[in-house]
Amino acid sequence: MDSELFARALGNIGPEAVQRTQLSRRLRAIQPTPKIDFDGHGSQSTTIDSVQKDGQRGGIKDEIRAHRAGVNCIAIDPFEGRHLISGGAEASIKLWDLATAENSQHKFINRPTAVVEKSPSSHQYGINHLCFYPFDSLAFISSSYDHKLKVYSTENMTASATFDLESVIYSHSLSPIANHLLVACATQHAAVRLVDLRSGASTHSLAGHERAVLSVAWSPHEEYILASGGSDGTARLWDIRRSSNSLGVLDLEDSVGILGEDGLGKNARDRNHGKAHTDAVNGVVWTDDGKYLVTAGHDERVRVWDMSTGANALSHFGPIIKNNHLSTLLPLLVPSNALEPGKQVMFYPNQKEILMFDLFGGSLLKRFRLPGVAAAPIRGSAAQGNFRNRTTSLAWRAGDVGLYSAHSDGVIRVWLPVTPEDVEADKDEGQEANGEEDESRKRKRDALEEIFRDLTRQKITFT
Repeated sequence: MDSELFARALGNIGPEAVQRTQLSRRLRAIQPTPKIDFDGHGSQSTTIDSVQKDGQRGGIKDEIRAHRAGVNCIAIDPFEGRHLISGGAEASIKLWDLATAENSQHKFINRPTAVVEKSPSSHQYGINHLCFYPFDSLAFISSSYDHKLKVYSTENMTASATFDLESVIYSHSLSPIANHLLVACATQHAAVRLVDLRSGASTHSLAGHERAVLSVAWSPHEEYILASGGSDGTARLWDIRRSSNSLGVLDLEDSVGILGEDGLGKNARDRNHGKAHTDAVNGVVWTDDGKYLVTAGHDERVRVWDMSTGANALSHFGPIIKNNHLSTLLPLLVPSNALEPGKQVMFYPNQKEILMFDLFGGSLLKRFRLPGVAAAPIRGSAAQGNFRNRTTSLAWRAGDVGLYSAHSDGVIRVWLPVTPEDVEADKDEGQEANGEEDESRKRKRDALEEIFRDLTRQKITFT
């Protein structure tokens, strides 16, 4: 860090480059933060010195779970990064204030500031997906197994609008740049449903998939372009202005795209046929510059697509990837302003861990084991293979380096950077709080204090 600051002082690099370098360094230092817990059943956030837990996270006491039946999804407001919303398998939605734990030096129990419980006016079944309104953090949108899409206010946590799509909604997406206010919904039907928040209409659909649609995502740079993934193994692109809507499909065997081998279309494949994965596609995510699309499938593969040509970028992440649950599974892409130019990092929610990859090279950068999780599956024919500690959702906190993860064991976990400087600072604070101090540090402090006293005792005369 000192070398970057020196280069900045000489004018060799700009302040943005220094910030990117520092953020990249902090990104590599991410690790579990056990001192922050989310308790969904208390009344007030508290700071304590210790929390009683069993040896295994699977035996953790109920009072320090965010949702007792499991956390299906989370989202963090994209503006200040202060508020987190979580959706539970028991149909409740909870609002959390992340700022309350920022300055705590001890164990901190974060409790929700507002809760929407299951009721006739709220969702009746588990929450599948949550997202904040892209232009205002005072509103968010939820979707559920009960076929309902709802718009909520974070101020009073009441639903201002409800849309019944008469089909299970697996996920939804609202464009971060568009003015059309269309919510794209991935449903159990073989068509992408579009809900117009302005008019309240929910009749328009995009037909093309042969089976259920599991994931949708609007382009972050083209307001009318939409991507979708379905259980038929296809990833489709749509332009909602076109009468036919569909722009074509992504083909896993196509590594040259629409430009062809010679850049003029030679041997270019038909864009109306082909599959992105050999099994269901349950995750579709754009990079924030809109140049690449990332898809995840039940074939336990993650693929990266060059959206200028539609070609498979051939990134390979190895056999470590696990993905066999019907619900939407979205990889998290780190914002480009937190990385060095040309770099892209992906966090992948694996069953009992979170994997950190170089998106373009495919190399595994770091492997985060979930602390204290139980490895045994739930017993019963309906739940075979469904691990209680499955990672269900990831969220990035804007403005700094911070990762939050939701899990089917009911826990929301926090992953923050801990650099050597942070460790040293915490050690110093702890020693000062306990009245202890390293002997060499104490000698240096005494020497500095003596020099300061000598200087202040000298009488200075100006002539």
